[in-house]
Amino acid sequence: MLSRIAESTFWIGRYLERADSTARILDVHVQMLVEDPWVDEPRVCASLMEVMGVDDGAEAKSAAQVLAQLAYDQANSSSIAGSLSAARENARGTRETISAEIFEALNSTWIDLPEQRRRADRFGPHGFFAWVRESTAIMSGLVDSTMSRDESWTFLTLGRSLERADMTARLLMLRTLPGGRAPTWGTLLRSCGAYESYLRTYRGPVQENRAAEFLMLDRLSPRSVFAALSNAERCLTMLDPDAGRSGVTDDARRLLGRARADLEFRSPDDLLLDFSADLEGLQATCSMVNEAIAARYFPRIAQLTWTTDGTPVMGVAS
Repeated sequence: MLSRIAESTFWIGRYLERADSTARILDVHVQMLVEDPWVDEPRVCASLMEVMGVDDGAEAKSAAQVLAQLAYDQANSSSIAGSLSAARENARGTRETISAEIFEALNSTWIDLPEQRRRADRFGPHGFFAWVRESTAIMSGLVDSTMSRDESWTFLTLGRSLERADMTARLLMLRTLPGGRAPTWGTLLRSCGAYESYLRTYRGPVQENRAAEFLMLDRLSPRSVFAALSNAERCLTMLDPDAGRSGVTDDARRLLGRARADLEFRSPDDLLLDFSADLEGLQATCSMVNEAIAARYFPRIAQLTWTTDGTPVMGVAS
C-alpha cells in the first residue's frame, strides 16, 4: 500500500473522531456555562483552549470566541468544521480505497456545513453538535459495514482509535478546569454516550470513582481510554504481526503497550490520586505514538528535482 494512501486513510479516521469528540467536549462546555451563572467564563474558556491544545496566550476568552475557533473555523484543523473539511480532502485522494457510500456521506456533510452553521447562529450550538455527532456516527457505521478488513480499514481504525484515546483524555480534563464548577461525572458519561451503559454495569447512582473507572478502564465500553488504546495496539499488530523473538521493535506498539498495561493493571482506587497528570501523560503518549507511526509508515523522503540549468535541488516528498 502506498504511504500516501495509508496516511490519508489514517487521517480520515483521526479527523472524523476529532470532529465527533470536539462536538461532545464543546457541548459539555456550553452546557456548563449556561447552567452556572457564577462561573468565571474567561478563565474557563482560556483553560478549555489550553486543554484542546490551541492555547494562543490570550488572557480573556468568551464562549463565542471558543465556538468560532473550535467549532466553525474551517481553516483550523482542530475545529469541527476544519476536521470535517480535512477528512473530505483526504477522502478525495483515496477514492479507490474507501466505499462510495463513505465518500458520499463525507461530501454531503461538507456541503451541509454552511447551513448548519447558520442554524447554530439562529437557534444555538446544541443542534449543531447533535448534527455533527449523528453525521460522524453514520460515517463510522459505513466504515465498519462497507470496507474490507484490509490495510485501508486498519489504518483508518488505527487513526480513529488513537484520536479517541487522546480526545477522551481531553474530555476528562474538563473535570480539572478552574474558575467554577466542573461538569458532573453524569454529564461526562452522557457526552460519551455511556450513561445508560454505566447504569446497567453498576446498577446504582453515578459515583466519582466508578465513573472514572468506567471511562478509563472498562474493557467493553467503546469510548473508554483502555478500549481505544487496545484497539490501536491491535491495529498495529495487524500491520506488522511478526514481533520477533524478543521484545517489540515497533516504537508505536511499545508506547501503546506500556500505556495500555499501565491502565490495565492499575487499581481503580488509584485513578483519581493524580488524575490531571495521568491525563496529560496520556495525551503526550498519543502524540509520541502519532510521531512513531508517521516515521515508520508515512516517511518523508528526499527527492531530487532539476532546475533549467541542470542543477539538482533536494525537495521533500511523501
